[in-house]
Amino acid sequence: MELPLVVGVDGSDAGLLAVDWAVDEAARHGLPLRLVYASLWAHYEGAVMTGGRERPSEQVMAETVVEAATERARRRNRDVTVSAEVVPEEAVDALLREGLHASALVTGSRGRGELKGMLLGSVGLVVAARAHCPVIVVRGDQAALAGAHERILLGAGNPATSGEAVRFAFREAEARRCPLDVVRAWRAPAHQTTHHLPSAGEPARYPRERASALLDALVHDAVADHPGVRVRPDAVEGPARKVLLRRSDAADLVIVGAQRRQDHFGLQLGRVTHTLLHHAPCPVAVVPQRG
Repeated sequence: MELPLVVGVDGSDAGLLAVDWAVDEAARHGLPLRLVYASLWAHYEGAVMTGGRERPSEQVMAETVVEAATERARRRNRDVTVSAEVVPEEAVDALLREGLHASALVTGSRGRGELKGMLLGSVGLVVAARAHCPVIVVRGDQAALAGAHERILLGAGNPATSGEAVRFAFREAEARRCPLDVVRAWRAPAHQTTHHLPSAGEPARYPRERASALLDALVHDAVADHPGVRVRPDAVEGPARKVLLRRSDAADLVIVGAQRRQDHFGLQLGRVTHTLLHHAPCPVAVVPQRG
C-alpha cells in the first residue's frame, strides 16, 4: 500500500496553503492524504479534567483546526482519500515520527503564532533538517503554488547526497508532465598555477566541463528509467545558493538533496538548502540521502 502524504496542520494561513498544495500533490501521485495536528492539551488539561460537561479549550481548538482542514481538503478534490488525527505530541516530534511512515511530509512556511517577520517557522526548519523522508515546505508566490510555471528545478549536488533527490525529481516531473531543469553551479578558480598559463576563456571552460560531466553522470540512470521526462541539464557559473535562488523564480518546485548522518544530531542543513528554505519564491523539497 502506498504510504500517505502527511501534512502538518495548525490553523494558520500558511498551514492552509500547505493543505491545498498537498491535496494537489496527492492527486498527482494517487496517494492518500493524512492531516496531523499536534497538541499537548490532553497532558495539561485532560489530566485535571473533572466530571463537568465543558470541554477543554485546547481540545475544542484542536478539533476545530482538524475539521476545517479536512473539509478544505475534501472540497479541493473529492477523489483524494483524506484522514486526520490530533496527536498528543510536540509538533516537531509528531511530524518526525509521522515521517517514518510517509511518502513525504508537507509543512507551511510559518506556524500559527509565529512572528510575521520570520522567513521560515521553527517547526518547518527543524523537520526539514531532521526528517528521514522528503520534506516539502510550501512557500512562494501564487504562480508557483498553482504550478503555472510548468517546470521543476533540481539542484545537482554531490553524488553522495543527491541520488534520492534525483529519483524524487524525476518522479515529480513525470507526474506533472513538465520539463525538469537540473542545475549544477560551478566557480572558476581564483588563480592559475604559474606553470600553466591558460588562453582566453580556458579558466572557465574546464570547471564548466567538469560540472557538465557530473550532471550527465548524476541523471544517467534516471533518464533511462523515465524516458518520457524532458531533462534540461545546465552548468551555471556562480555560487550555488544564488544560482538556484535565481532559477527558482521560474519553477513550481525546487528540489535539493541532504545527507542524514546517524552520528550527528544537530540541524543537518547546508547553506544552499538553508537559503532556499528561507527565500525561495516557490515550494522547496528537501530529500534526504541516508549515509
